[in-house]
Amino acid sequence: MTIAEAQQEVDNWIKTIGVRYFNELTNMAMLTEEVGEVARIIARRYGEQSEKESDKQKDLGDEMADVLFVLICLANQTNIDLTEALRKNLEKKTKRDKLRHQNNEKLTNM
Repeated sequence: MTIAEAQQEVDNWIKTIGVRYFNELTNMAMLTEEVGEVARIIARRYGEQSEKESDKQKDLGDEMADVLFVLICLANQTNIDLTEALRKNLEKKTKRDKLRHQNNEKLTNM
């Protein structure tokens, strides 16, 4: 599935199953909540915190998909073409960071 197809599929889901989009502020709060759930899994599974028994069955991919879903909702609501936005963002990063990371001793001395 392309990013454009994902944006269309989410829009179709919202309009047929979800009834309507939540407003942008509600979706921003939901995005924050979903990112927090991803952070919790990462911190406990890959970080130094111990993983609670109730967290061991959590699916990191599913939680990431929740983040992506809400992000796509916000993009659709604000008329953002995520394919184009990502392309421009990668161009910006490439131009800005062309040599920066290669010259970063913290990245090369591991």
